[in-house]
Amino acid sequence: MRIGAHVDPADPLAAASVRSADVVQFFLGDPQGWKKPVPREDTEALRASDVDVYIHSPYVINLASTNNRIRIPSRKLLGQHAEAAAAVGAKGLIVHGGHVGKGDDAEVGFDNWRKAFTQVAESGGFPLPILVENTAGGDNAMARRFDRLARLWDAIGEYEPGFCLDTCHAHAGGEDLLGVVDRVKAITGRIDLVHVNDSKDPFDSGRDRHENLGSGQIDADLLVATVAAAGAPAICETPGGDDGQTADIAYLREKLGLRDRLAK
Repeated sequence: MRIGAHVDPADPLAAASVRSADVVQFFLGDPQGWKKPVPREDTEALRASDVDVYIHSPYVINLASTNNRIRIPSRKLLGQHAEAAAAVGAKGLIVHGGHVGKGDDAEVGFDNWRKAFTQVAESGGFPLPILVENTAGGDNAMARRFDRLARLWDAIGEYEPGFCLDTCHAHAGGEDLLGVVDRVKAITGRIDLVHVNDSKDPFDSGRDRHENLGSGQIDADLLVATVAAAGAPAICETPGGDDGQTADIAYLREKLGLRDRLAK
């Protein structure tokens, strides 16, 4: 099992070394922007490294939106990030489930997801796995509650998307972590990546505020058990920079009985 962290994109491999991380996740551009990602000077180093790479797409992407001025650019931007992520040898591109507007029919949102995947499939498909991530808040979200997640998978499952389970998002979104892996796999058939984050806020708060492992509102043993049950790479998106994430990675390794990458 490979453990790592979400890091600054300036020098992901250096950040991995500081944290003794097996895997890193980062953005290829402004997470709140619509600009196409530019080629990276460290592309060959990233591709050659034994550190696995995952890319998180910008937060602005909303494939479910009923607003053409958001949905259509979202499709374009996702495609651009998929190409750029594949270029650096990424294992997957994470994208949030998105939402429809207040008063909109959720079925339209699910259908918009289906149309996005159909469009790409007709032109040859994505160049790497797209990992849909559950989200923490919003009554109109496509992937906050797992009943909605099931409807989303009914719409796009034939295109074999991957799934990224965020523990803070599940907790804040009102989904109990006890047995969460089995419930997710019953819907998606898979978990490709875990964002292992504690939560600053209580259960079903709808608030997406991450905390270091063992310092928040989620039982630390339950976080560890979730990672163990998922059997997928785990990314700490936790605060505290180098020190905070290094401690979280070491904590997970100790609890899971894993050795430090640099000690292998």
